[in-house]
Amino acid sequence: MKRNSLLVILGIFTVCFTMSGCNKQKEAETPVIDIPATIVVNGGSDYISQDIPEEIIEETPEYEYIYDDVNKIYSKEANSPDKVVLEFAGDTCFYDGFSLMSQFRDRGSDIRNCIDASLLDEMNSADIFMINNEFCYSNRGTPIEGKQYAFRSKPENVVILKDMGADIVSLANNHAFDWGPDALADSIDVLNDAMIPFVGAGKNIDEAMRPAYFKVNGLTIAYVSATQIERNGNPDTKEATADTPGVLRTVDSTKACKVIKEAKANSDFVVMYVHWGSENTDLVEKSQRDLAADYIEAGVNLIIGDHSHCLQGIDFIGDVPVFYSLGNYWFNSKTVDTGLAKITLNETANIDSIQFIPAKQINYSTKEVDKAESHRILEYMQGISDYAEIDLDSGYVMKSDTNHNIQGGMNTSPTKKAPEEESISTDVQVVNVSENE
Repeated sequence: MKRNSLLVILGIFTVCFTMSGCNKQKEAETPVIDIPATIVVNGGSDYISQDIPEEIIEETPEYEYIYDDVNKIYSKEANSPDKVVLEFAGDTCFYDGFSLMSQFRDRGSDIRNCIDASLLDEMNSADIFMINNEFCYSNRGTPIEGKQYAFRSKPENVVILKDMGADIVSLANNHAFDWGPDALADSIDVLNDAMIPFVGAGKNIDEAMRPAYFKVNGLTIAYVSATQIERNGNPDTKEATADTPGVLRTVDSTKACKVIKEAKANSDFVVMYVHWGSENTDLVEKSQRDLAADYIEAGVNLIIGDHSHCLQGIDFIGDVPVFYSLGNYWFNSKTVDTGLAKITLNETANIDSIQFIPAKQINYSTKEVDKAESHRILEYMQGISDYAEIDLDSGYVMKSDTNHNIQGGMNTSPTKKAPEEESISTDVQVVNVSENE
């Protein structure tokens, strides 16, 4: 009788232990970190998410921020329990030789004097805000020989990203490597020290191909990034290797799609942030459309593009929204139309709404626009977009059965007509650079 009772007790103990900690043996090499409503395991793509018992939530009501820069797993506390707001901007450059940064310093080194308060509020209030970091952070390195443009920023300028509300940045572009592998490696260290996640580059190819995962409201949002630019056999911007720093390249879609498939298997929603196309044109190239189709087949749920330094149109491929380019956001001295892409997900990771918020880069600033200017930009965006209908009052975007594009194969971007402007600061040494990039 005692032996049978002992077996029963052991059986009950085994069941209870299995229910409460079955994953701990599997993840024994890496610690489990408990946060309200989510368990995040520091174990790469092999993470576990599950509901936490109510009694544990009651005992630990305070949210704990998780930052795992090795496996790229992070957590964010959403502003609402039933939705997640994702927001995106295009190209930014903090190159110290630009007159943009000279103006920044003259304005008290305060981004609030360079980007309007309403836009900063929008960026900071997003649950996850992403931007393109198109330069390196370093005090060392050598400009790539023969490269026309070389962008480098002092490491302390990373605080600007914090003030902008950036939750994650892309390093997959044709300027992250401008000062060579050491400067790119420094950029990674600077971002990690500032606790700003990044994707699209790494100290080796494994890191460059690693998705970033955000745990928000019980959902897992994955971010992938790659660059198509410098489409030749010997690009200035090198792809990472097994033991050298570099970016993730996507002249073809093979590697990027491999990353997307990994991200899809481990998340509820996948974002592809891609550097592609050609500069100063609102015409979308066949290569962009082909890559987009491949990314979507691999499992991506949203595509955000940049690199053109001007706006390109919006489209839907199936049910997947594609912003072909958000253009410059706060990049140089030129006057250009720009804006923010705002995507709201519901509690099941489906898209509830899509909105384009118009803005303008002008006089070394990014400014909100009045109603008339907003209407002009949205009307322009409608004319360069395909199967997407844009509300000209609100900027909300819906899938359409009608192709709204009126370009007729012509580059209609105002950027191609923009006058060249004096762009270089006189108080910083300049090396191989022009602000026309």
